[in-house]
Amino acid sequence: MIPKRYIRLLIVFLVPLTVIFSQCLRKDQPVDARGELYAGSKACMKCHKDIYSNYLHTAHYQTSRLASAGSIHGSFEPEKNTVVFNAHLKAVMEKRKNGFYQVSYVGGKPTEAHPFNLTIGGIKAETYLYWKDKQVLQLPMSYYVGLKGWGNSPGYEGDHIDFSRVIGIRCFECHASYGKELPQESQSLTDRPVRLDKNALMLSIDCERCHGPGTNHVNYHTEYPDVKTAKYIAKYSALTRAQKIDMCAQCHSGNSGRMVKSTFTFKPGDALDSYKEVSFYHPVVDSANLDVHGNQTQLLASSPCFIKSKMDCATCHNTHNNERGIAQLFVNRCQSCHSTAKHNFCPLANQLSAAVITSKCIDCHMPAKSSSVIAVHNGVQSTAVPYRVRTHRITIYPEETKKVLAWLKAEQAGSSTKNKSTL
Repeated sequence: MIPKRYIRLLIVFLVPLTVIFSQCLRKDQPVDARGELYAGSKACMKCHKDIYSNYLHTAHYQTSRLASAGSIHGSFEPEKNTVVFNAHLKAVMEKRKNGFYQVSYVGGKPTEAHPFNLTIGGIKAETYLYWKDKQVLQLPMSYYVGLKGWGNSPGYEGDHIDFSRVIGIRCFECHASYGKELPQESQSLTDRPVRLDKNALMLSIDCERCHGPGTNHVNYHTEYPDVKTAKYIAKYSALTRAQKIDMCAQCHSGNSGRMVKSTFTFKPGDALDSYKEVSFYHPVVDSANLDVHGNQTQLLASSPCFIKSKMDCATCHNTHNNERGIAQLFVNRCQSCHSTAKHNFCPLANQLSAAVITSKCIDCHMPAKSSSVIAVHNGVQSTAVPYRVRTHRITIYPEETKKVLAWLKAEQAGSSTKNKSTL
């Protein structure tokens, strides 16, 4: 039998070792840059596999990612990889042994080259960023789906090549899950470069950016798997209408207001106004003429549909799924509220065919309009190429109605001519 004093000594010896060993294991585990209250999106996959898998294909998730052959959709083939500004100046997208680069050529000689490090966007366009020391800068050439080719990046002039546009933390607040500025080291009052913590940057918009920190939620439901009522996590359906709109408005209400704290700290249920500088001057805003790029919530708020109902963003959008380009899906959602039985259906229904009335709701009432904020040039063209975004101001557009009626008239005339020719 082991004497008690040896047992006591063994316990005294083992307890510190156990603590040290557990601390070592904890250090090996990845820690979310936002803190221990955040579990990371992969922790959601265990219970929400289908939602997680679908979300990986959405525009929100793909809004930022590492640049690679799979995330750069512009061509690197000869003749398709060049933007010519004039006889002496061109930008060339090159695939080199150590990666992808944008290179400026003056008089046929390369003058500056920087790598594709990050890809931003992807639905209508992709723009690209590169790291230079601890700064993030925007490459001068972006890929535009409408052009099916390269053009000048947003914010750059279309007549020269410039690699110097610094990207600050505010841009990442709408294109990433988290980012952090490094402490300012410059003693200058004028030259104060924005430097970012590369290790803290979390690309994509992840689950917890919209649902809030999830560690307590994950721990609770791991411990009590039979409990089916969600605990310790924000549910969109539990928010008020104003809270729902504010959550989306973080990134879909433009960038005109001056922020007093980072929206990376925004939690579901917060009031977005508390993140903005108080304005004592409230200019009258013509909502009808707001730019279609980035002002979705203001445009929606001015819509008769929004004013006369309780609709919010999720009435039309399921952000867990990739619904881009499925026009009929959104038309069906329009008609879930608008029907002859409710006496709020299209007044032109009697003039239009069934095919038109069941497929053209958003084309008539939410037409794609050109953004005046983003001007796209592909180098050789002197005029800007339209960058079109579907407006979120749902209303009657007489010019769009005329287009549909003209199209219908042409269709009917063509059908009539065809019938006569077969007699």
